[in-house]
Amino acid sequence: METKVVRIENPEIQHEEIEEAAKLIRSGQVVAFPTETVYGLGANALDENAVQRIFLAKGRPSDNPLIVHISRLEDVERLAAEIPPKAVKAMEAFWPGPLTVILKKTEIVPFGVTAGLNTVGIRMPKNAIARSLIEASGVPIAAPSANLSGRPSPTTAEHVLADMKGRIPMLIDGGKCEVGLESTVLDMTSEVPVILRPGGVTLESLWKLLGRVEVDPGVLSPIKGDGKVKSPGMKYTHYAPRASVVIIRGDREKQIREIQRMAKNYVEEGKRVGILATEETKACYRDGQVLVLGSRVKPATLAANLFMKLREFDDLKVDIILAEGVEAAEEGLAVMNRMIRAAGFHVIDV
Repeated sequence: METKVVRIENPEIQHEEIEEAAKLIRSGQVVAFPTETVYGLGANALDENAVQRIFLAKGRPSDNPLIVHISRLEDVERLAAEIPPKAVKAMEAFWPGPLTVILKKTEIVPFGVTAGLNTVGIRMPKNAIARSLIEASGVPIAAPSANLSGRPSPTTAEHVLADMKGRIPMLIDGGKCEVGLESTVLDMTSEVPVILRPGGVTLESLWKLLGRVEVDPGVLSPIKGDGKVKSPGMKYTHYAPRASVVIIRGDREKQIREIQRMAKNYVEEGKRVGILATEETKACYRDGQVLVLGSRVKPATLAANLFMKLREFDDLKVDIILAEGVEAAEEGLAVMNRMIRAAGFHVIDV
C-alpha cells in the first residue's frame, strides 16, 4: 500500500485535501492526522470493520480502548448514555482541547472501540485540521496515536511516516503538535472524577474547576492483574524507544551523581549511552550523548519534547537511556507517567 502524504496549512482554504481524507474515513479506511496533542490514526468510530483496521495498522491489542473524537459539543449526546453535570462543566471549560472524558456509552458505539466496556472516551480536539476532518467526514472518529503499538507517540508527520509508511492510505501533515503528549483522560462515571491518564489538562486545573479529583494508582505504578482498563496507556509498556530506559528519580544532586556513575560504567563496558537531561542539569554530564528535554520550571516544555527526544535517541542508536525523573506536578505528572511506561517501570530512587 502506498501512503499518500498531504500537507495542509489552512483547512478552511484547502477543502479538496480535507474532503479527500474525509472520503477515505467514510469508506471505512484509516487516515493519520494531526491534533494538538499527538498525531492520531483515525477511522469511523461507528464502523466496527473500520476500527479493526486501526488495530491492524498499529499492531495494537484489541483490549486497549480507543478515544472517540468529535467536532461539536452536541455530538456527545449520541455517544454517551449519561452526562453528569460535572462532565458538562469540564467539557465547557476545556473543550476544544486535550481532555478526554469517560462516560457510559450508548448502543451506537461499537464494543470494538471500547474494548468490550460499557464506557467510552470522548474528546473534542482543538487542532483546526482535526476538527475540519471530523466535520467533513460526518462521523465521530476513533483515533489512537499514529504509531506502531508500544513506540513513542508521533508529534510530527515524519514520526508517523517512520512507523506507518505502507500501512495506511493517507497521512495529513499539519506540522509539529503543540502539546506533545496525549490528552488527559478523566473518568466521569462516578461521583468523584478520576484521572486515568494525565496530559495537557493538569490535575491542578481540574481541582480548581471540579473540587475533589483523584488520580488512579496506575498512573505511576503498574496495573495489577489482567483486568480491563478504561483508558489507553494504562495496561502495557508504552512509548518505548528501541534502547532500554532507566529513570533516576529523587534529590537533584543525588540524581546527577548516580547518572554520572552509571553513564561512566556503561561507557567503559562499550555501550552507547544516552542521557535525557533538563536545561538546568545538561552541563553536568561528560559521558554519553546528552539531549535536553526542557526546563524543570516550565514542565509544559518537558511534555512537548518527550516523545521527540526518545525518537532522537533511536536515530543516535544508543543502547541505553538514563533519564532524569522530574517532579510529578502540573504537566510533570504526565511526563513521568509516559516516561515510567517507556522504561517498563525501571525506576531507581536515590
